[in-house]
Amino acid sequence: MAKEKGWSRRRGLLYIGLILGLMCAGCSKRESEIGAPTVSSKAELPTESEEVKTTEPDQETIEPFPDDETQETQVMEVIPGHKILVATDMHYLSRQLTDLGSGFTYMVEHGDGKVTNYIWEITEAFVQEVIREKPELLILCGDLSLNGELESHEEFARYLKEIESHGIPVVVIPGNHDINNPQASRFFGEERRPAQITTPEEFCRIYGSFGYDEAISRDPESLSYVYPISEKLWGLMLDSCQYQSGYYVGGMIDTETYDWIEEQLDAATEADVMLLPVSHHNLLEESQIYEDDCTIEHSERLIELLLGWGAPLYLSGHLHVQHFMNSDQEWGGVSGIDEIVTSSLATPPCQYGVLYFQEEGAFRYHTQILDMDTWAKSTDQTDIRLLEFSNYRVPFLENVFYNQAHDQLEKMKELGFTDTQMGRMSQVYARANCYYYWGRAVEIAKQLKESQEYKLWTEYASDSMQAVYLDYILEEAVVDYNFLERE
Repeated sequence: MAKEKGWSRRRGLLYIGLILGLMCAGCSKRESEIGAPTVSSKAELPTESEEVKTTEPDQETIEPFPDDETQETQVMEVIPGHKILVATDMHYLSRQLTDLGSGFTYMVEHGDGKVTNYIWEITEAFVQEVIREKPELLILCGDLSLNGELESHEEFARYLKEIESHGIPVVVIPGNHDINNPQASRFFGEERRPAQITTPEEFCRIYGSFGYDEAISRDPESLSYVYPISEKLWGLMLDSCQYQSGYYVGGMIDTETYDWIEEQLDAATEADVMLLPVSHHNLLEESQIYEDDCTIEHSERLIELLLGWGAPLYLSGHLHVQHFMNSDQEWGGVSGIDEIVTSSLATPPCQYGVLYFQEEGAFRYHTQILDMDTWAKSTDQTDIRLLEFSNYRVPFLENVFYNQAHDQLEKMKELGFTDTQMGRMSQVYARANCYYYWGRAVEIAKQLKESQEYKLWTEYASDSMQAVYLDYILEEAVVDYNFLERE
């Protein structure tokens, strides 16, 4: 029976991965936004009801997000080290590729949670915030463009030039969306039309001054390179994207690139420098749901090489979820290499990582929410959503997840859920998924598990991907993934 149950769960996770794979195929303080699931004493059987169908969250039933001062208190003391900002999955779309018509709006509202309708303002605010933060380096872990449009890359690179004009170096690597992407599109009126794609050669041309031109070594078989962060610290920038017939097929590092990596490890040992490896895809199996799509295929060899060399930290993106993991779970997760996955800058709450990294390997990392409200006021914006972006971003993401859940429940009418129950179940799923994306599911795990809505999902809709997903969220809800320190 246990074996059968395990297979059922595995099949459910694989099903979720297929359905939700699009999500990864992809501020100075936390703001009060939305609350935890409503807790009921027990689940009740669905009953017939004449109530009006709910198609959007009932805003009156969404409680305020509990105040969170944890981030501020955690980062008041800054350990010595190089200050590095880490951002990923910006998914920038050129202004020239949309008229903001119905085709574009449909893409945004039925997407995976990226606030593409405000990606230009998000990017501008991020540039100004980076300049104010004055890091020694900005690392961008891929998926710089929405879907590899040439115009998007060219336009985004101009923002990076603005950052570098203030003496802040920027280094980039490509993500799976950035090169030879047949999904490159322009949106005009109701239509979605093909846009010009970006080749590897064009990517290097556009972003040459953001790492490639300064590289002390470049892999001839990929877009991997070594960037000298300081005399005693090198960034090992790994291109984890693989292509067949010119098109992306998955996350993997080929044999020739592994040979090059070994040469760089030897060179680092000889030069007595520390390495900070970076890729778009994940080194470790950070998510059971996105395991196949987001983890570097056959990454065991890379893990072995980096562990043997003594690399303490690995940076990645791609998942769109804030997370971290140690490669050695057997010994309490402290003796292996730590991987930190920074969530998408384009997905609420729109945050990036702040890393203080010492050359002997000690580090402190925390996330920081982009302060859109202050930027909007300082630049005289008139759009109320921008002026109160802290109140807009979370309902935006919640609505995306709410629609996913509600659509699923509509397909399961034979279960007899009332409209109210479907609305509440969708709300709880959406809220839990938001917390999971933010790396903060631990804050609502107890309320979620005790809620009536969770029990309705697991007792009467247990075959749905949402029910399995909620169980996975609870399984992962053990720590806040927005802060990690190693001494």
